[in-house]
Amino acid sequence: MRENGKRRIVRLKDIADKTGYSINTISHALRGMNDISEETKSYILKTASELGYVTNSIAQSMRLGYTKTIAVILGDISNPHFAILTKEIENTASKHGYSVFLLNTNEDEDQEERALKTAIQHNVDGIILCPVQRSEKNVRFLQKSDIPFVLIGRYFPEMDGVRYTICNDVRGGYSATEYLIRHGHRKILMLSGPAHISSAKERLQGYRQALADYRIEYDDSLVIEVPIMETDCSTLLPEDGYTAIFAFSDIVAWSAWKVLRERGKRVPEDISIIGFDHIQSRLSLPYSLCSVSSYKAKMSITSVEMLISIINGNKEMENIIIDTDIAKGESVSFIS
Repeated sequence: MRENGKRRIVRLKDIADKTGYSINTISHALRGMNDISEETKSYILKTASELGYVTNSIAQSMRLGYTKTIAVILGDISNPHFAILTKEIENTASKHGYSVFLLNTNEDEDQEERALKTAIQHNVDGIILCPVQRSEKNVRFLQKSDIPFVLIGRYFPEMDGVRYTICNDVRGGYSATEYLIRHGHRKILMLSGPAHISSAKERLQGYRQALADYRIEYDDSLVIEVPIMETDCSTLLPEDGYTAIFAFSDIVAWSAWKVLRERGKRVPEDISIIGFDHIQSRLSLPYSLCSVSSYKAKMSITSVEMLISIINGNKEMENIIIDTDIAKGESVSFIS
């Protein structure tokens, strides 16, 4: 409804005036209470819909003490990995009667702080956060706020009492490196994520462990840190000195593949590549990238169910570490 060009909020009184029923009867009908006949309830709901009535969630939350909303705060929602996570989180939350409120941090600690405060100001029931991890500051703030929250994808191993769902990044890093080694590669370039991020640190740990187990000397010059928000690694990729690349993420792997093609290199004939996240599980792309699957759907579902359990008073939830697997593609080949 609009008056003088401005949107007018439809109130219970408007529905009462239209139907002739009392505000109390209207309220009970809209809440689905059993003291109203189905015929009356149907008529009131139909009239409310025609008038454009929308439940006042703020007033409802003040009355009930909860909003049935969850804030999801992620680093870069333009990244397909995060987009897939968000979709699964939203689907799972909806099945439990929750709506999702999405915020982006651009991997910036100050923006993350603002996102957390925005979520709290909107009185969300809980928060799912993929932390920036420049420091523990914002997660410490969350702990003090006493709002239920769960970390997803990254964690702080030395912080007690912080619940999280992550994939086994050490195992994933190990498996990716071992897969390349078993295809004959010994000069493996690792395009690693920033060292302050737990997943990057642990994937590097797995890479180094695999090299050690196969008695391949670790070469510091073959590990290059790639900015997490940077999609162009053309200035970072060495011209030679390696036969394979293990990339921190599929986005980084695709960027490296593009650079190699521009340099006249063939994948996998000249250089093999393996990524991490297996975003092609949900995207149809012309070239099949070999990748480490982190089972994003399972991670999302587990995070939502863990958060809802905490919201409902369960403080003894166990942290979840989801195993990884190699999703074979066309980007890795044997060398002699």
